Amino acid sequence: MDKRVLRERMRKKQQQLRRRKMMKLGGYVLAVILIVVFIIKGIILPITKGISGKDADKPVQVEADADKTTDTGETETAKAEEEEGAVRMPLATASHITKASDMTAGWHEDENGKWYQNYDRTYYAGGIQEIDGKTYSFDDDGYIQTGWVSDGFDDLYFNDDGSYNPEKHKTRIALTFDDGPGQYTDQLLDCLEENNAHATFFMQGINVGDWESTVQRMVDIGCELGNHSWDHPEATLQGISDEAVIEQFQKTDAALEKASGQRSTVARAPYGAAGEREFQLAQKPFFMWSLDTEDWRYMDVQHNIDAVMNGDLTDGSIILMHDIHEPSVQAALQIIPQLVEKGYKLMTVSELAAAKDVELQYASYVDFWDSSLAKGLVAGYDGPLLASDSSDGSSGDGSDISDGSQDDGSGEDYSDGSEEDYSDGEDYSDGSEEY
Repeated sequence: MDKRVLRERMRKKQQQLRRRKMMKLGGYVLAVILIVVFIIKGIILPITKGISGKDADKPVQVEADADKTTDTGETETAKAEEEEGAVRMPLATASHITKASDMTAGWHEDENGKWYQNYDRTYYAGGIQEIDGKTYSFDDDGYIQTGWVSDGFDDLYFNDDGSYNPEKHKTRIALTFDDGPGQYTDQLLDCLEENNAHATFFMQGINVGDWESTVQRMVDIGCELGNHSWDHPEATLQGISDEAVIEQFQKTDAALEKASGQRSTVARAPYGAAGEREFQLAQKPFFMWSLDTEDWRYMDVQHNIDAVMNGDLTDGSIILMHDIHEPSVQAALQIIPQLVEKGYKLMTVSELAAAKDVELQYASYVDFWDSSLAKGLVAGYDGPLLASDSSDGSSGDGSDISDGSQDDGSGEDYSDGSEEDYSDGEDYSDGSEEY
């Protein structure tokens, strides 16, 4: 073979070998660069930023997991999901440095509790999050919470494994106050707000103009505006003309709207005297009560406290008081925290109806006891048939009571001594103007 040809072949072969070596070396360099970038951005930066506090006040909002399923079957679960959920927090703070050593996504447990790590080395904290079809609540440090957890106004129960239990609820009752607003009402609102409690205020329109800021505050803290007529006519609604009935409620609604931007959602007739005529003229659900404190009669703080705390507090009860009397409000300032401490949930009448799956109608409501629902006594209830002879009774701790009323819930033995039919207006209370 010609030496010149041989040298040319050798030269080309050497060029090929050099090219292969350079490509191989370039591949190694690129791989090293990618690994370094991954380590810096994925591990070192989150840890250093967290230690320095740069990201502590700017958590990234949670994104839904690809395999997340949504449970729309439970009302309270849907409510929980509407609230601000948990956030993804970097494994950053000093208390979480130990977590950075474990890069496995999923559930983990340490001496402080159980926590969840995502694939991007973040953990859930400070809210509610659904994982693998179950709902969990995480505290600010990223550990699951068990037992009762407050989520805004709602109180949710989480099992020992941290999963949400939609079947468990506190005993739900409604405090209602008539005839205000007045000079003591703001003290009552302070107490309700401090205890994460709501109430319904059935107000006389004639009083609203003097206390417009109080009405606005009711709305601001989640209480419900109720209509108790304009000036509580002595002849009752049933003793005045259709036009006069309409005016009593429309004038009050106008005053409420001027004060707060909202009209009343529910009504209570003076003396509780109302029937189908009044329901249709006012175009509102009307509310009676299952527990009457008779605070207007006794004007005594301790009597009012005893009337509530020793009364029938069955799940679904509606309690009648008056915020225009100082002894009534002073009693309520003690009653509200005591009830909350015992585990009762204080709701508005509309919140109570919704919790019991009742769609409010233009009708009269005395209570939302399970026994009353089972007997078909509650207008707008279209739920499952419930046991009307619950034998567990009220345990006194305010938690997870299904019915347990002291009577049969039929409305035949209410505490004010009136007959069973409140809707006909012929036998309401004792005729006192205080209702």
